[in-house]
Amino acid sequence: MLRGTKVGLRARFEEDVPVLHEELYNDIPTRSRTDSRPWRPVAPGAPDSPFTVSGPDERFVPFSVVMLDSGELAGSALLWGIDNHNRTAHLGMALRPSFRGKGLGADLVRVLCEYGFSVRGMNRLQLETLSDNEGMRGAAASAGFTHEGTLRGAAWVCGSFLDEVVYGLLVTDWAKARETGPGATA
Repeated sequence: MLRGTKVGLRARFEEDVPVLHEELYNDIPTRSRTDSRPWRPVAPGAPDSPFTVSGPDERFVPFSVVMLDSGELAGSALLWGIDNHNRTAHLGMALRPSFRGKGLGADLVRVLCEYGFSVRGMNRLQLETLSDNEGMRGAAASAGFTHEGTLRGAAWVCGSFLDEVVYGLLVTDWAKARETGPGATA
């Protein structure tokens, strides 16, 4: 398991799928804000459920997020769009409703960075979020990400076009942020 200060990332277990599917996928307004694909009804055990893990895929690595103090399932996280040639990837995450607003996002982003940079050897990580998602924007900034741009009207969310913001982090900047940020040993 990869560990932060509050959360850990582990493999997705079969018993995680129905919980994540019900609380994250079937929450249509929230799901519509976190995925660019339109929501459609999908059964939790279906092969095309976004939380079903079918086997290794070099372009997509899903995790279950767990609380370190209790082991309780807190959400889902992933590296996606992994490009091993250019050593780039995107990161994403979603917390179950009862775990939102507890300051877990920044820790979770840092653990995903640890995986992407230290384990996978990426040079660049990127995340995209809606411009009004202050929690994710704050988590990105606290992990050292740079706001690289705004894609105006790029996201169709429940009947409206919203702006999307792009953040990027290079391994060299991440190493510097680790030396001076939370949990630094310098």
